[in-house]
Amino acid sequence: MTLLHTPRWYLIQTKPRQESRAEEHLLRQHYECYRPLRNTTSGKQPARHAEPLFPGYLFIRLDPAKDNWYPIRSTRGVSRVVSFGGQPIPVQDELIEQLRQRLAVPAMVAAPFSPGERVQISGGGLRELEAIFVASDGEQRSIILLNLLHRQQKITVPNHYLQCFA
Repeated sequence: MTLLHTPRWYLIQTKPRQESRAEEHLLRQHYECYRPLRNTTSGKQPARHAEPLFPGYLFIRLDPAKDNWYPIRSTRGVSRVVSFGGQPIPVQDELIEQLRQRLAVPAMVAAPFSPGERVQISGGGLRELEAIFVASDGEQRSIILLNLLHRQQKITVPNHYLQCFA
């Protein structure tokens, strides 16, 4: 009786900031790879750029019975195959599909407030303090400017902690 082996996704740890190099060299060796990227904006510029969703990692699809694992470890940019107890652990196909679907939908995140707008913190340890909204920091957080100890400090708080200043 022969077992039917199917390719599975595995996690690769890359060398620091070498995800794209590792992916490029693995693709040249005809491995199927997936490096989830998300679009972000940086600073005051509206220009968007892609950054890794999981810095230092990428996924590779391998058939454990047919594919040769040895060239992977010596591939430029690759640090190791993530494993437990000396065995690489497969990642569920459903997880990869969910990541692809979620990243395919453009993020339409509207800032909860306008930059420079006065806001009041309504939760956490800084409750009822006044601050200045600076920018959104993802979908669920905001950067605010808070006057602490006679100095303005930028801090990040959950969006649901903020409300319009009354």
